[in-house]
Amino acid sequence: MYSEKVMDHFQNPRNMGEIEDASGVGTVGNAKCGDIMRIFLDIDEDGIIREARFKTFGCGAAVATSSMATELVKGRTVQEALQVTNKAVMEALDGLPPVKVHCSLLAEEAIHAALWDYAQKQGVVIQGLEKPKADIHDGDSE
Repeated sequence: MYSEKVMDHFQNPRNMGEIEDASGVGTVGNAKCGDIMRIFLDIDEDGIIREARFKTFGCGAAVATSSMATELVKGRTVQEALQVTNKAVMEALDGLPPVKVHCSLLAEEAIHAALWDYAQKQGVVIQGLEKPKADIHDGDSE
């Protein structure tokens, strides 16, 4: 059902925790399944993500996608992080069962929400970044 990578990131999550005084924090959730994901980014003056951490309340797939998403954005520019899609997260985890695809969507949305928070705090525009919808959605977009 789950790939070895999904199981590894669930059992040994990378980057779990908070970043105090984070440059950007994004919180998203799915009211239907109960998953809540918060991503913290530490971004330097050149727009490079120095650190990415997460706190997730949810299923194993939610934890694994959060873990992988933080791995994928660390060391990247803000613009590169914006290009990390749910498909990229799923591919990096060697796939997810169809009923768990929404977890990878939450990971993408949490990255975008954290980038939006950063842009608002810094008064900058990130090309291609749209204002997040509601923080918690009902999952109808799955």
